[in-house]
Amino acid sequence: MKKTKIEELLTIIAGRGSILVFFIMAFEVMIMISPFAFFFYSVFNPIFKWLDQYIATRWLTSFFLPHMILPPTLFLKTIRLLGSVLFVIGSLSFIVCALQVYLGKIMKWGIASKGLYKYIRHPQYLALGLWGIGMSILWPRFIVLASLSLMFILYYFLAKDEERRMLNRHGESYERYMGATGMFLPKFPESFFVHQGLRTRISLPKYIALPAIIITIVIGTGFLFRGITLQSLPIKSKSNITLVSMLPEDNTLNAGIIDDLLKAHASGKLVFFDDKKDYFGYVMMPDYIMQGMIADTGDNFHLFKHHNTLAMITDWVLHPFQHLRSSPATHMAKMHHVDPAMARRHHCPLGINDPAMDCNNCPYRRVIIDEVKHHDSNHISGYGLLSFDTTRIPVAFIDINTKTGEIVNIKSVGIATAWKDVPTPAI
Repeated sequence: MKKTKIEELLTIIAGRGSILVFFIMAFEVMIMISPFAFFFYSVFNPIFKWLDQYIATRWLTSFFLPHMILPPTLFLKTIRLLGSVLFVIGSLSFIVCALQVYLGKIMKWGIASKGLYKYIRHPQYLALGLWGIGMSILWPRFIVLASLSLMFILYYFLAKDEERRMLNRHGESYERYMGATGMFLPKFPESFFVHQGLRTRISLPKYIALPAIIITIVIGTGFLFRGITLQSLPIKSKSNITLVSMLPEDNTLNAGIIDDLLKAHASGKLVFFDDKKDYFGYVMMPDYIMQGMIADTGDNFHLFKHHNTLAMITDWVLHPFQHLRSSPATHMAKMHHVDPAMARRHHCPLGINDPAMDCNNCPYRRVIIDEVKHHDSNHISGYGLLSFDTTRIPVAFIDINTKTGEIVNIKSVGIATAWKDVPTPAI
């Protein structure tokens, strides 16, 4: 049955709209470190807050891979590297294919059948899919996965509709082209996954089953990765305190830091501490760049105020592990062409400006403490503090000398992060 102009227009709008939704969700990570962050959140944070109110939807604002914590295992590091690779390959492939198609329309070359189109009928959609998977790894919020599955579903049906229109327009020539190519992969590997007839109509059962399969695979992969991530985190618990280290070299410090914190509590130094509550703490260098996502520890970690968004995005994509080791002063040093080591020492949050100290071997660590609210009548610890039905509220940060156990600074913080009440990563 031939589609009307209105039906064709609605199909195109649905396909283009799906990628727009994905762009908005996925590019949150780039916007949130730009000066336009709060313009974006003035529109979209009410949606996040609404989702965060209910246990049934709270998982959508949560993260399924480490974002603030440097991936602690080879598997998670490989996944993170794959995210950058797919992001770059998908972006470049899409640009090349788009240029080929639009130049072909201008020059009236007919069916696009060269380059990647020689092997795949829809390489642009494949490129968008690879790019989308890469973005979902780079900004691993579940709502990004949900919008990615929506994009996959709509673009599959949009591709089928395009093929129907091309068959009507070009007839046997396009049918021969379909016989020689795969839909989203080259014909030979694609034949292992799907048996594709040339003029197969999409039946009602397929309309229902295919979206369900795509959603199950995409969202299910996210839950699988979240389980692997939580089991891989370097967590240490004692009494009602659980600590996780942001960098793998600090894993061995957690037990000693917990003992030092419990001693400080026993001596009355930790006025915020309540034996009836549970606490989750993050161990990091005092100038760790991501700490503003956990608590508002000062303007230095309001990354959207620093006007070096492009440099941070480049590091985030091309230097996926080193960017977590770079302090805000490092980016400032690059902008002003000064020595990064000197800049880091001069901008030390602890005010230690010792020329003899190597910042890379600094004995001081900052511990940001969150109070964890939950519905369990007993204490919970470890991975349980990161479950979907818990709420983490920043209460304080503590600066401690890990060699001597001396606490040099205790400061209470507000209940908001540097991004106010925007849901931020827990891992």
